[in-house]
Amino acid sequence: MGKDARGWPRERLFTHGSHALSDIELLALIISTGTHSEGKSKTAAELAREMLDSFGSLRELASRDMWDYTGHEGIGPAKSARLAASFELGRRLSRMPREATTSFRSPNDVYQEYGPILRDLKREVFKVVLLNTAHTRISDFTASEGGLSSSIVEPRLVFRRAILEHAAAVICLHNHPSGNPEPSREDLTVTKQLAGAGQLLGIPLRDHVIIAGDSFTSLAERGLIP
Repeated sequence: MGKDARGWPRERLFTHGSHALSDIELLALIISTGTHSEGKSKTAAELAREMLDSFGSLRELASRDMWDYTGHEGIGPAKSARLAASFELGRRLSRMPREATTSFRSPNDVYQEYGPILRDLKREVFKVVLLNTAHTRISDFTASEGGLSSSIVEPRLVFRRAILEHAAAVICLHNHPSGNPEPSREDLTVTKQLAGAGQLLGIPLRDHVIIAGDSFTSLAERGLIP
């Protein structure tokens, strides 16, 4: 804790994640800089410790108005505003209801969720759904956007995101603007590449769904995914 917030706490956050930091370290990152007056310097971490000691607890500190912070040495309007904004975001987040999670246990589940988004597009869009071990969506992203009939998908892009977000499996899907749900030769090639990469990395490709208007094709149901 002897270093300023620009040093050790930030490095620890990058290395270990925010959950590994103490209350003082997190406050120091918000305060950002220390102070220097009358030949005496204090780091952001020292200012954070003094504030916690003064207010008695993090909860008590969070309950105060920003003007209560400005009376402390080294804490001016800018730092007070950052502290107040951080605590207010925490309060708002705690009041927000959690969004209902979406599970994908069949190709129809995929179509019901993404068909309305993709079926009427005039360009081909390739999306990836990242799943946890319960087949619940962690997130999704667009891997590529093509012209009327083609899109290019890089397996390393797909699985880089999957690794970063700790996905247990992936589902891929794309639309056919032509309205023909039959997989093309390129679709089969991409599916084979993605399935192979998933097997190698231990993040299996569960399905590749082609959406074409009001119909869809599951390559998993056709036995085209190992």
